[in-house]
Amino acid sequence: MLNNLLQKIKEIHSSDYKFVIVSSGGGSNAIASLLEVPGASNSVLEVYIPYAKESLDFYLLKKPDFYCSKETALRMAAKAYSAAKKIDAESSRKKLLGVAITAALATNYKKRGDHKFHIALQTEDYSKSISCVLEKGARSRKEEEQLVTEYVVNLISESLGLDFRYPEIKEQSVIDRVEAKEGWQKLMREEISFITKEGQKPKLIFPGSFNPIHDGHKKMSKLAEDKVKEQAFFEICIQNADKPPLSYHQIESTLSQFTSGNWLLTKAGKFSDKSKIFPEATFIIGADTLMRILDEKFYSSHKAMIEEFEIFNENNTRFLVFGRIFKENFMTLSDIELPSNIADRFEGFGEDIFRDDISSTTLRVARGED
Repeated sequence: MLNNLLQKIKEIHSSDYKFVIVSSGGGSNAIASLLEVPGASNSVLEVYIPYAKESLDFYLLKKPDFYCSKETALRMAAKAYSAAKKIDAESSRKKLLGVAITAALATNYKKRGDHKFHIALQTEDYSKSISCVLEKGARSRKEEEQLVTEYVVNLISESLGLDFRYPEIKEQSVIDRVEAKEGWQKLMREEISFITKEGQKPKLIFPGSFNPIHDGHKKMSKLAEDKVKEQAFFEICIQNADKPPLSYHQIESTLSQFTSGNWLLTKAGKFSDKSKIFPEATFIIGADTLMRILDEKFYSSHKAMIEEFEIFNENNTRFLVFGRIFKENFMTLSDIELPSNIADRFEGFGEDIFRDDISSTTLRVARGED
């Protein structure tokens, strides 16, 4: 088995594919196995091991709902693929991969939770995940690490078009693959600026992750539609300024919630970019989002921030602001000091008209997604 694995790794290093690989928790043995075979520099662009939870928070730019989960692995892989594109701008994007591992394996104390692993891979054409819950006590830590390594090496081999064979084990591994839908790759490459189901150019836009969409979102959109007499489009940004890029799994899962054509995909993480794409549009936002728009850490200086806001005047961009919880306090537009050059671009809904403290994060954690 070890000789076979060694040969597979040699074939990976001899290919013209390159990848970034990230591992959190267990699974670092897979990285060591890839690196110890001569020729690793031909294929491995970067290795990152956010082992502590705080390090993974930093890597993902947020605290994940669950550290060892399919969702987290997919986000890690999508960010790794994004890094690969930046590190190697010369290679074809079809020859670049992002690989991620998150695992909870045997240790020197008895774990209360499952022994499990999630492996994810992101390419230009698809994202793929492998998840497995292992029988406790059936293997040593070394054996569990070796099993994860075999899955990782075979997953990479399969994606490169090489011979592969996943380990035969008594536990069930769940493999899930999502292909890029029409337009997704062009949007990723910024060849187009947005996608809607039927090609419309929205005038009322509600940006958010909508993971999942909830009644609060729906109430906000209905109030906004009644206000401006336009259909609201729920905008999902596939690569936001303060979040890792979305995998195709996550895009598909989010869009599946919308039975009608009122969704919108963009790669515009900043509202100044959204304003350029959608002049004359009105954006639905919460007070918490407005506070982030006004956070100077996203700009080189206060002066630069104010100057960037002028784009809202140039494109006649307007905002409808709903009260939301921000740092444990309920805030409305009236609680926020706006820059004088754009103050008249914002209109708020008071607490007497709308208040709903539900959050997508709370709903995800409550249903125990991992």
